[in-house]
Amino acid sequence: MALKYSSALLKLSGEALAGERGFGLDSQVLESLAEEIRSVHALGARLSLVIGGGNIIRGASASREGLDRVSADYMGMLGTVINALALQGVLEQFGMQTRVMTAIRMESVAEPYIRRRAMRHLEKGRIVIFAAGTGNPFFSTDTAGVLRALEMEAEVVLKGTSVDGVYTADPKKDAKAEFIPHLSFQEAIVKNYAVMDANAFGLCKANHLPIIVFNINRPGALARVIRGDAEGTIVQ
Repeated sequence: MALKYSSALLKLSGEALAGERGFGLDSQVLESLAEEIRSVHALGARLSLVIGGGNIIRGASASREGLDRVSADYMGMLGTVINALALQGVLEQFGMQTRVMTAIRMESVAEPYIRRRAMRHLEKGRIVIFAAGTGNPFFSTDTAGVLRALEMEAEVVLKGTSVDGVYTADPKKDAKAEFIPHLSFQEAIVKNYAVMDANAFGLCKANHLPIIVFNINRPGALARVIRGDAEGTIVQ
């Protein structure tokens, strides 16, 4: 089957792994996500992932509560490593080969991020999970996701959320919110749609890297996006 996107990076929030609880890890959510990833992997797509750490700790939130911002951000990066290792374990239970690569060196648990090595893993059909953000404070995992997508020569950034795409307002709070299937970078900036944070969005715009915002909780949605079916909102 022809795929519209043969290489993609999937960006997930840490909260996506927490399920209804909102914190920690939900094993059922991890297994459901692994099944979605396995279906895409079976199509032959090269897939890499970046996961946030908000289900464990958010650096920005922790700094507002009194922690030093730099220390808080490093704590958040370590949270993303916990999430990456958890997802790796479930993916391998589902029969997939994976590698976790971290921007902060911790060789006893994961490989250090080296671009050429990461590219080689993808060429061999492995799923690569990038952890510890960019390795620098003050940068979000959205920015890390776009940066890794560009380095891996991905054709698209897939942002998995809990809603079906971009709306004119928050659909969970406003029943009149309208779904937007297509959006230009300029429109997103002018109308202040929260697609990604400003740094990440600017990188995508400058490098003409499309973003697809979709509901990761809809069964089969990830595979439909990779095939090019109408799913979510495409920003380009």
